[in-house]
Parts: sequence; structure tokens; C-alpha cells
Amino acid sequence: MDYIKDFDGWIEKKKEYHYQNLLPPMFKERDIWWVSIGINVGYEEDGKHERFLRPVLVLKKFNRELFLGIPMSTKVKDNRYYIQVSVQDEIVSVLISQIRVFSAKRIQDKLGELDKGDFEKVKDEVVKMITFSPLPKQRSRG
Repeated sequence: MDYIKDFDGWIEKKKEYHYQNLLPPMFKERDIWWVSIGINVGYEEDGKHERFLRPVLVLKKFNRELFLGIPMSTKVKDNRYYIQVSVQDEIVSVLISQIRVFSAKRIQDKLGELDKGDFEKVKDEVVKMITFSPLPKQRSRG
């Protein structure tokens, strides 16, 4: 049976987060926060439960309102886009294929901070992922 996504529930929660007049929390690079990432389209990573939460690693802080973040999962896969790290003595994955910009309005609660060595490993893997190599030359059809 297919998973039924609660888009309507997310829209209501999204409006709440957008219009709240709270100061954003103080966050920094390497922090891991519970972030309301919502219900997304297709294979984009979704949040869970009534607040649509997922742990997100702060990769780059742009300002007090925006950051580049990477969703995390307890699923560990042998996959170049699932980077294994240790959080609170548990091996989890940072899903580098799901990297995106987040508003600080989505931040809920702090979960922890990633170890410096693991953070450097994640940064290196992100750089590898976005570094484009030339496409192979196409053979002429003639």
C-alpha cells in the first residue's frame, strides 16, 4: 500500500510557521536541529508526525534567517548520498542528495552538534557531489 501524504495538514502547519512572530533561535554551522521540513513532492525527504519534523544538519549559515541544511535519517545505506556519521553514540545518515536552503522559521528544537571530523567528512562529500566532471564526448552520427 502506498503512503498517503498529508499535504493539507502540512499547509496548515506551514501557515502557522510562516506567520509566527518569534525571533529565530541562535544556530550555527555543525548544529543539528529538529526542523519542520514538511510534506514534499515525490522522493523529496518528508518530515514526520504532527509537526512534520526531521533532524537537519546546518551546513552553512547565511544569516540569522537562512541556512543551507541537510536532512538526516536513522536509515543507514551503502549509498554515496547517505553519509554515515555518529550522533549521540548512534550511527545515522546525512542525506546529501537532499541538501537545500531552509528558513530559520522552520527550526524547532536543538538535537545536538556534529563532531568536527564528521562535519569535515560531510563537507568533503558535498563538494565531491557538486563538482561536475566533463561529460563524455559524443560520437558523431554520420
